[in-house]
Amino acid sequence: MIRPKALKKGDTIGLISASGATPPEKFVPAVESIEKLGFKVVAGETCRARHGYLAGSDELRASEVNQMFRDSNIDGIFCIRGGYGATKILPLLDFDMIKANPKVFAGYSDVTALHIAFNQKCGFVTYHTPMPSTEFIRPEMDHYTWNSFIENVTATERSDYYLENPPGRPMTTLAAGKATGQLIGGNLTLVTASLGTPYEIDTKGKILFLEDVDENEQRVDRMLTQLKLAGKLDEVAGILLGAWTNCGPENPKHPEHSLSLQTIFQEILGPLHKPIIKDIACGHTLPTMSLPLGRTITMDAENQMIKVIE
Repeated sequence: MIRPKALKKGDTIGLISASGATPPEKFVPAVESIEKLGFKVVAGETCRARHGYLAGSDELRASEVNQMFRDSNIDGIFCIRGGYGATKILPLLDFDMIKANPKVFAGYSDVTALHIAFNQKCGFVTYHTPMPSTEFIRPEMDHYTWNSFIENVTATERSDYYLENPPGRPMTTLAAGKATGQLIGGNLTLVTASLGTPYEIDTKGKILFLEDVDENEQRVDRMLTQLKLAGKLDEVAGILLGAWTNCGPENPKHPEHSLSLQTIFQEILGPLHKPIIKDIACGHTLPTMSLPLGRTITMDAENQMIKVIE
């Protein structure tokens, strides 16, 4: 896997939305949050465009992704937010051109669709990170989250470092064991949505990270079951489970009518006999760690250790 050139202060960031429309009041603060890191910002039209729930038409969003990769003056690309719509532009992307111009590409949630495509079709590492209009501008944005983000995008060549939760947030073991493989994945909904398409996630021999938000326990069960029936969970080397924000029972007044996430994970993932670490501080949560998708990692589930290696 190609590691994109690390960003440095003074570099120019292309700011885009491949997914949902950005609330107008969040645009300027989002740009300023990037500038405070020492970067210049070129904001794409999609950061201010709206086509219903989308940041402009499919053609506009795809054209802007292509343009930002093609433009030699753009050093890195940040997605301003997630939402919905990244899967819709995949057929319109110029993957040959993008492959020839690897850059730091950062975002998460709906951006998972692009992470999978760029990792598999273009062969370069991308970064599962918080985003300018959804986390960067929040008052509770913390040092752990900032440091994890900055280290990922400005030190892309580093190896032999650990992915660690913030203090007081221990990871836990769902199934013991050790594994080594390429780190892949992201949002469960988007990973599942890739099945049966030309952009289907390849999990064979890899370590799969999953997280989600606002999906009740039954839906999490359904999506994990779909991945299992598709053979995607049988092929993995190991599994990392992040934050499951607002993923409780469909009817909070009757939790006894649901299954807890712990039960769902034990019943669906436990029988795989793969190493599984859960409670990783990553996803729709703060503090949150950034992840180098496409890098090779080792995991020791019994000791809750995750290490990025050469």
